[in-house]
Amino acid sequence: MVQQLLIAKRDLRLPKLIKQFSSFEGLIIDDLGYVQQSREEMEVLFTLLAERYERGSVLLTSNLAFSKWDQIFKDAMTTAAAIDRLMHHSVIIELNVPSYRVETAKKTTPQQPKRTK
Repeated sequence: MVQQLLIAKRDLRLPKLIKQFSSFEGLIIDDLGYVQQSREEMEVLFTLLAERYERGSVLLTSNLAFSKWDQIFKDAMTTAAAIDRLMHHSVIIELNVPSYRVETAKKTTPQQPKRTK
């Protein structure tokens, strides 16, 4: 999605693409911050989030605490603005449980025998 937004920005079609995205009742952004993005990529994502603010639902997942979101949005002011728009009228669900993927991998990976001396 971010790549589509970048291409649209380059081709001066960003407002048109954002309008297309507004036709969706909700957007799901999974694992925000998992892959490091460039400043330009985060700028177009912020533009999308700002345009959806109070106009459409966004479901977003991230393993990063809000205090570390400056790693995502690259500067304090954009980070604060993004968090502000996402938090207003939101429901936050924080899961403090073991990772399902890690637990599954442990069950499917054969255990190495312990070496004795």
